[in-house]
Order: sequence, then structure tokens, then C-alpha cells
Amino acid sequence: MDTNNSVIFHRDTVEFVTVAAEFCGFLERANTRPRRQFVDTALKILPLLYLKASMLPPCESIGMTEPETFVNESDYEVVRLSVAGVMGERDDYLDVFLDDMRYSDTPIRKTISEDLADIYQDVKNFVSVYRLGFDETMNDALAICEENFALYWGQTLVNTMRALHEVKYAPADEDDAEELHEDYND
Repeated sequence: MDTNNSVIFHRDTVEFVTVAAEFCGFLERANTRPRRQFVDTALKILPLLYLKASMLPPCESIGMTEPETFVNESDYEVVRLSVAGVMGERDDYLDVFLDDMRYSDTPIRKTISEDLADIYQDVKNFVSVYRLGFDETMNDALAICEENFALYWGQTLVNTMRALHEVKYAPADEDDAEELHEDYND
């Protein structure tokens, strides 16, 4: 078995692909769940996605061109708007882990929906290329996904989990507190 095949079919890669596909499907169906259920599920799948991405075997690009991208602006917006609709007024949060924050006196506003759509875009592009089954493009998509995880969406994922944790455990108003109380009494 050559080195590239051992990376793309490595057990940790296959497990990442499985979790990544589940994550994408979860976001594509976001608007079918109430906020509480969406947040609960997100707080379970995001750590798993992070864990599986951090366990990927090292991979280097071998192709001359970048793999095809599948998520277009419209797909991105559908996911972002769907999550924003579920999150409602709880979509916004203040982020302190941005480089821009070092040079600012005011907090930087982020949204859970945009963060999840950013992660979705990269992960969905990877999963879509992987599903095509061409070894070279699978390898290169994996290398790009690993690099983007390290540089971009890994930190975004962790920041988003902090915001989702806040939504789950610190209700913003009486309606949220009442909803949580009802959920635990059922």
C-alpha cells in the first residue's frame, strides 16, 4: 500500500470523514430542531469533530491543482440563515480570541451562525471531494482540511462552543429559563 493510500484510508481519517459528514448533515437540517435541541446536539458533535480533526495523520498535497470546491455562496447562506433562524436573538456573542481584539477597545461581535457556516464550508468541501473517491484529490482535500483546521476553523470551533455553552447554561431571559425548566421536568 503506498503512503498516500495509507493516509486517506487510515482509521483516523475514515472516522473524521464519518463525523464530518454527520456534522454537515446536522447543519443542513438545523431548521428542523428547536433551539434547545440544536444547541445540545451541537455541543456534542463539535467536540467530536475537533477531536477527530486533531487525530488526523499528517498529510501533504501531491497534486498540481487544488481540489474542486462544492459549497457555493448560496449553500453557505442557506446554512448560515438556517442556524441564525434557530438561534434567534442568541446568535450573537462577543469574541475575545481574535487578533483584532489586541488593537481594539471594543469587543468584537461574532455570530454562531456565521462561525458554523464557515466550518461547514471547509468540512463539506472536504467530504464532497472525499466522496468522489479519487486518491489524489482525496489526499489533497485532506491536506487542505488539516491545514485549515490548524489555521482557521479549529479555533473558530472552540470559540463557538464557548458561545453555545453560554446559550445552554446561562439563559438570557425568563422565556429561556422557563423552557429549560420545562425540559428538565418532562
